[in-house]
Amino acid sequence: MAKAPRGERLIISIVGKRNAGKSSLINAITSQNIAIVSDIAGTTTDPVAKHYELLPLGPVTFYDTAGIDDTGELGEKRIKATKRVLWKSDISIVVIDENGIDDKTKKIINDIVNLKIPFIIVFNKIDIRKPKEQDIDYCKKNGFDFIEVSAKDNINIRDLKEKIIEISPVYLKEERVLVGDLIKGGDLVVLVVPIDLAAPKGRLILPQVQTIREILDNDATAIVVKERELEDTLNSFKRKPSIVITDSQAILKVSADVPEDIKLTTFSILFSRYKGDLRTFVKGVKKIDELKDKDKVLIAEACSHHVQSDDIGRVKIPRWLLQYTGKDLDIEVVSGSNYPENLEEYSLVIHCGACMLNRMEMRRRMNESVRRNVPITNYGLTISKVQGVLDRVLQPFEN
Repeated sequence: MAKAPRGERLIISIVGKRNAGKSSLINAITSQNIAIVSDIAGTTTDPVAKHYELLPLGPVTFYDTAGIDDTGELGEKRIKATKRVLWKSDISIVVIDENGIDDKTKKIINDIVNLKIPFIIVFNKIDIRKPKEQDIDYCKKNGFDFIEVSAKDNINIRDLKEKIIEISPVYLKEERVLVGDLIKGGDLVVLVVPIDLAAPKGRLILPQVQTIREILDNDATAIVVKERELEDTLNSFKRKPSIVITDSQAILKVSADVPEDIKLTTFSILFSRYKGDLRTFVKGVKKIDELKDKDKVLIAEACSHHVQSDDIGRVKIPRWLLQYTGKDLDIEVVSGSNYPENLEEYSLVIHCGACMLNRMEMRRRMNESVRRNVPITNYGLTISKVQGVLDRVLQPFEN
């Protein structure tokens, strides 16, 4: 459970005012003293993550956040950090203390509603005082799920867990596939994995590992090679592979080495539909042909990393984009959770494969771009487009 990929975990944020019992609630749910509990308001300053196995949903991460009523300049920064956690949340728990629901609580509830996050209002500390009748009426009037608990005395905590499972997003209960619908038992699948400066020492990256696992789960055979060995490997087979999947950076060479009658795509394109929506990204990549001088292009990385001399997002894609368009583009790069609010300034967003984001956060980024009429695509589609092989790498998904 502890080794489950971060991008595959259900994210549950716990928000509320200072000293509402958010940390105590996490401790009660997980049956562990993992969050610092104190009578002093504001003990939790930055979001704190706790991994937990919540069956039947599987591995989840609870985020204990700073109070939404925090004060001062530092308090404002903490509240912004809480809102960044909401952006990637699959579910939110709004904790109410014995003082009831005030305007600040209503504001954060409104934010959660606008983000379309399933949530539960939890009236905590019922060992001290029952919820106010007006607060119960507020929940019923708006159709909000609510429950009364005592984290201190462990009252109704099991029922709270059941409610979390009940309101979990539908997509978490659906079986998603990376490559399973493109292959069948007994198929031969070739994976092309370049080993360059960006490759982590001694291991494969997450998209490659997840793809291999899914191939094995579907009773197919995975053959992993570097791009230099691909042609000889293909020639050595007695039967053709059903599909070749490559790192996007090697697509030009790989497409030349793979015969036209063998399906070909990239890891990044597989993840574009696994975490987002392939049709939206395909529509977005067409914007590249419409870019003009001085247009701003945003390159969004899901994770922060040490930048290498041949970094894909900061070096290669900008270079290929400028070469392909012949335009004087203003290219900006953001990483991690720093997804900008001023999306309207950009003519195009090019996102990474999002292997380190959960599906909710990636879809929220995608939907926010669409809502603001800003085309969005991803690394794999962009690279295939500027290398002239876009139609070929999309062919496996035409059915």
